[in-house]
Amino acid sequence: MVAQFLRLKLRLLANIFRRSPWQVVGIVVGLIYGLGVAVMLFALLVGLRFAGDVEVIRDAFIVVGAATIIGFIVFPLVFGVDDTMDPRRFALFGVSNRTLAFGLAVAAVVGIPAFVLAIVLLGTVFTWSRGPAELLLAIIAAAMAFATCILIARVATGLASLLLATRRARELMGVLGILLIVMLSPILVVLVTTDWASSGLGVLESIAGVLGWTPLGAVFAIPGDAAAGDWGAAILKLLIAAATVGAIWLGWQGLVARMLVTPGREASAKSYRGLGWFDRMPHGATGAVAARSLTYWFRDARYWVSLVMVPIAPVFVMVPLSLAGIPLIYVALIPVPLMCLFLGWSLHNDTAYDSTAVWLHVASGVRGAADRAGRIVPVLIAGVLVIGLGSAVTVFVLNDWRLLPSVLGVSTALLFAGLGLGSFTSARLPYPAVKPGDSPFQAPQSTGTITALVQTVTMFGSLLIASPAVVFAGLGILVDPAWFTASFVAGVGLGLVVLVLGIWGGGRVFDRRGPEILAAALRA
Repeated sequence: MVAQFLRLKLRLLANIFRRSPWQVVGIVVGLIYGLGVAVMLFALLVGLRFAGDVEVIRDAFIVVGAATIIGFIVFPLVFGVDDTMDPRRFALFGVSNRTLAFGLAVAAVVGIPAFVLAIVLLGTVFTWSRGPAELLLAIIAAAMAFATCILIARVATGLASLLLATRRARELMGVLGILLIVMLSPILVVLVTTDWASSGLGVLESIAGVLGWTPLGAVFAIPGDAAAGDWGAAILKLLIAAATVGAIWLGWQGLVARMLVTPGREASAKSYRGLGWFDRMPHGATGAVAARSLTYWFRDARYWVSLVMVPIAPVFVMVPLSLAGIPLIYVALIPVPLMCLFLGWSLHNDTAYDSTAVWLHVASGVRGAADRAGRIVPVLIAGVLVIGLGSAVTVFVLNDWRLLPSVLGVSTALLFAGLGLGSFTSARLPYPAVKPGDSPFQAPQSTGTITALVQTVTMFGSLLIASPAVVFAGLGILVDPAWFTASFVAGVGLGLVVLVLGIWGGGRVFDRRGPEILAAALRA
């Protein structure tokens, strides 16, 4: 039976090379990259065999190994994977729970992640081959680490298939995963900028000292403790690692038994009363389009995921700048304009998000200007709230209310310029987007140079239009605060001009190219 599972997994792996030529090329490039990294790590680990600082190597192995196990747990739960060997697919074959669990666990060994992991763990055996006893413990520890990672990945994948069966659950977990990455980004920056030669080794030793006695790091500490002469700790950690593998195996058996009698979850249908935003907006063409757009922004994951990402973007900019020693007055001025930049930019391909539903606008004879104006309403409301509240918070934190006009001017210019340019490009140059109902994290059905062109033009176009307001704001900080008023006037004035021209020009394009827009939506 195990041999049947192995042959099935090998056949599934072989089938990935029967896709389109470009997909095969991408798969091959990914395989070469992954195997190249594994080989380099293997060579590095072999070279560490001749290093003398055993304690530092052991501590580094514990921390990296614990992070690897966490990755095998978190990745399937947060981002989800397509489990081709789901236990429920074998429910009608009459295989016992124990046999099925063992066969699926062995089949999980056949795969690129497992192969890369095996190469790296083999390198750790060479690292700790400093004596017969140390070599024996290194082989046992590597085998137990491999089993731990494979089994924990199977358990996490099984739990993900149970808990993340609905599209909404997968999207929510994807957003939580990105938020987790954002929260960890300051830690990563600190790790990169730490002077490990002077103070970092003490931190590493403290972290490894704790992780080495936990199920996450015990298996990676065994050969290092033995090489350092601490045989008592090595034996105790060997017992912890063995107990961990046993517990995960029992958990995997129990999960398989549960999955075989648990049907897949289905998304529950929601019922809504009334007409929603259509009751609240003006009963005209612009109001109807605005109501439709507001409904999208609240219910369509493609929109609200983008909205969630907007306040996250400044974190990736502010943390490195703060650690680099940039003064607070400059760092604190970044979040609000940056959020306005991404808010305005978010509509640069809004027409394509309608997909074939854009025929409603074309067939009903909605004027292009009404379509363009209605689409910007949700982002305009969110942008006004960000500008108003964010600017007040910014000047309050800096305790300098003279900065308020410049923050308002720069932010307004970036928001209005993005909305104006997006109103034009989404009608004149729509490119394929993620289809309604698909995951917002997957790639569009087709891409090309037009995608990069539109994104670049709208992004840098917004920055160019807002540049006078930015320059005047800089002069206000460095030369004379009187320039802050000029920044406000230039930002609001230029932003309004571009917004009005974008709605007018985009509306004219929409009126003229309605059939072409619908044809592009049908092709995508």
